[in-house]
Amino acid sequence: KAEDENDMAMKEILVEAGFPLAFDAAVLQEVKKLQSHITREEIKKRKDYRDILTFTIDPVDAKDFDDAISIRNLDNGNYEIGVHIADVSHFVKPGTLLDKIAYERATSVYLPDRVNPMLPEKISNELCSLRPREDKYTFSAIFQISNRAEIKHSWIGKTIIHSNHRFTYEEVQEIIEKKDGLHYKPILLLNGLAQQFRKERFNNGAINFSSQEVRFQLDEKGKPIGIVIKESKDAHKLIE
Repeated sequence: KAEDENDMAMKEILVEAGFPLAFDAAVLQEVKKLQSHITREEIKKRKDYRDILTFTIDPVDAKDFDDAISIRNLDNGNYEIGVHIADVSHFVKPGTLLDKIAYERATSVYLPDRVNPMLPEKISNELCSLRPREDKYTFSAIFQISNRAEIKHSWIGKTIIHSNHRFTYEEVQEIIEKKDGLHYKPILLLNGLAQQFRKERFNNGAINFSSQEVRFQLDEKGKPIGIVIKESKDAHKLIE
């Protein structure tokens, strides 16, 4: 069967490269013990960003959303932008079996039809995925920015967020082009600021390393039926 053949081919690539195909029972047992509920005690240690407009922008087929953006207007006329990444360190403590296994794997491996994750899926797709309408522990860089894109103040630390919406790159691109749609004002604002930042970076001698990437289109059985060239449009550059 075609899907079995495809499955075998993918597994062969992983095994040949020295990546284990599954997690040991002991590792999964350790993951089971992890608490997903948000505690009052932990909230006290963090800056609370749950009431601020926050969203994620990812590829249409993404299963884990590991970074989010928040934005709000401040009374002093500046904007406050937050870049939030999932706080994996809250769940994966140094020296634990989970930490050791992640260290051995070193990275998640992306194949055309699957991801061989560095950490068990309960962590990558559930506990540490910044899914919409869920409170999540994050690590954040918060900037105060003037409308000329000058950074006035920055802070880095532990936070808690609540994503209001999960966007795909295509949806955001359409909002940028049509200048309309859900949360279009903050999105256009962020896009304008991102363009100013990029212009300044290139003026200061930054090099553009972007290259053309391909994505394989697969049918429901995992058989390749075409190739798409991934284009880096404004929506991607906004997140960049």
